[in-house]
Amino acid sequence: MVLETERLILRPFVETDVADLYAYARDPRVGPDAGWQPHGSVEESRQIIGTVFAAPNVFAVVDKVSGRVIGSAGFVGRHQTMLPGPDEEIGYALSPEFWGRGLIPEAVRELLHYGFEDLRLAAIWCGHYDFNDKSRRVVEKCGFRWRFTGQTWDEPMAEERTELHYALTRAE
Repeated sequence: MVLETERLILRPFVETDVADLYAYARDPRVGPDAGWQPHGSVEESRQIIGTVFAAPNVFAVVDKVSGRVIGSAGFVGRHQTMLPGPDEEIGYALSPEFWGRGLIPEAVRELLHYGFEDLRLAAIWCGHYDFNDKSRRVVEKCGFRWRFTGQTWDEPMAEERTELHYALTRAE
């Protein structure tokens, strides 16, 4: 499955994306705000492509101009029970080099269309840690509605964090 927006191509990750993934995933401004440690090596990025990013409906975010993989976006396989299902959660990350251009909201809007129209989801979730203002802005721009706030143990970061959860239903 390949999705396309005005400025982006969303497609499955392939092994040859490893250098681009490592280039942004090693940056300490990216992973910790999303709950994962910066990648320590190209081999770690290769492993993530073969495991986490090999899951269905997880996409490499490709900049149309440069052809580079500049982020990831997709459905992460986590579910909530407070709204009707089927449901899915969206996750995303972006290279700091491309921050501030509205690219992740563009990708998320395409994923919302894909999720509701093609996957026939009834609800789509997303969340962010209370300190992650960049992710909060994505949520706001895409029209998600706040549902609840909770405490969670972030294993990779070895700390308890406050997470805000939002959702959109097909009807909304």
